[in-house]
Amino acid sequence: MSRPICPECHYPLKACLCESIEPMQVSTELIVLQDPSEVGHAKNSVRLLELVIQDTRVYVGEVPDDFAQLRQHLEQSVKPVYLVYPSDQSQDVESVSFEKDVVLLFLDGTWRKAYKLLQLNPWLQAFPALHLNLESASNYKIRKASRADSLSTLEAAAMMVKTIEPEQEVSPLTNALNAMVNQRISSMPASVRKRYE
Repeated sequence: MSRPICPECHYPLKACLCESIEPMQVSTELIVLQDPSEVGHAKNSVRLLELVIQDTRVYVGEVPDDFAQLRQHLEQSVKPVYLVYPSDQSQDVESVSFEKDVVLLFLDGTWRKAYKLLQLNPWLQAFPALHLNLESASNYKIRKASRADSLSTLEAAAMMVKTIEPEQEVSPLTNALNAMVNQRISSMPASVRKRYE
């Protein structure tokens, strides 16, 4: 029998995060290319991102045909487009002078899945890539990551928005993530919980 789901936040009722959601608007256009395996993941931060910034666009897929609608949208857009993905060619976001209205593309999945998305979609390499300079570890401690510089997609979006729009308060994003992390940890058996605290 499936668990009852909250009709607003779409998390299980006993893990409802509605009270922690404070919607906000940003000038930056946020677009997520999401690996299909992330869609139903209980710890997926993109669902939170969509709840807080409702203009966020999410495209689920793996191969170029899956993103045909997105590619058409980007071709028609007059805004500069950037891919948020650390690589040898990516620029530190702090070194870029941004116009106010830009489009940011995020790859949502494990490091391996995000890399696979990039390899399967060479059209993404037409866009300049950006990386964040990380001073602190991710607070997304409920999901294991293979790299020390791993961030959830929500955290990366919050940091990017804050850099491009310095006057923008991003606490609704970080508060929502903290609420989800704390909720998940508090629901764990005490012996398991100690690993995360």
